[in-house]
Amino acid sequence: MDTILSLLTGVVIAVMILWNGQLTAGYGNYAAAVIIHVVGTVFSGVLCLAGRRKVFAKAPFWAYLGGAIGVLSTLFNNYAFGHITMTSIVALGLLGQTITSVLLDRFGWLGAPKRRVDRSVAVALISAPVGIFLMLDGSVSQSILAVLLSLGAGVTVVLSRMVNARLASETSPLAGSFVNHLVGLPICAVLLLLVGQWTTPAAGTMEPWMYCGGMLGVTTVLLFNITVPRVSAFRLTLLSFVGQVFTGVALDVALGQTASAASFRGGLVIAAGLLVSQLLGARKSSEKA
Repeated sequence: MDTILSLLTGVVIAVMILWNGQLTAGYGNYAAAVIIHVVGTVFSGVLCLAGRRKVFAKAPFWAYLGGAIGVLSTLFNNYAFGHITMTSIVALGLLGQTITSVLLDRFGWLGAPKRRVDRSVAVALISAPVGIFLMLDGSVSQSILAVLLSLGAGVTVVLSRMVNARLASETSPLAGSFVNHLVGLPICAVLLLLVGQWTTPAAGTMEPWMYCGGMLGVTTVLLFNITVPRVSAFRLTLLSFVGQVFTGVALDVALGQTASAASFRGGLVIAAGLLVSQLLGARKSSEKA
């Protein structure tokens, strides 16, 4: 079940990226970010009220900063977009996530349980860099800053989900998702006022579902809040990535767009490594039993 939920998270992320991208094309980066956070805050807030969920709890101050860290991910990716290819942004983001996840698992930072690197994990750890390398292209030599920020986006993605999960452990997964969007909203609003511009989309160009990315954002954080305590940071990173890549390819085909062959090849290698890792892990568990 945890594996399915981790893959499902990647599926939701892929659809969310599509809808948020369409919204951004109409309103601009910062205005779209505000809309996404407003929708996410209202949606999760209504669900919390309906379920009478406890939203705030006695938790460390840093446990409330997941939404702020998530905004950094958006800013980093926004800068990198246009300086290097989207495929390279995704690959470098995955590299940043992989490195951060392995360190969290190894040292138990941010409340993550310490996990040793056994043979099953080693297989996935080898396949991940190979898949990432297959996704990179020559654009990475054009902007060192864009490369570093893409790596940073991967780091902040993992940190954000770990911080959100820490708060969720004191309240609930849904409440953690609400706080994530509530904290991120004023930051996005300030950025819009300072450096952004509200662009009015042309009439008839926006569809209703394009405004629902915030709901999928709530779902994504909710799923991560459920899986983070139960799945290693490294395995969760790769499983959600595989779900995201193959859903992204399917969406490209469905929309009549050209799917990224590099992303597909890299995803296949990582998926194969994960499959072998899962089989080795299952075999080890059966031997212990």
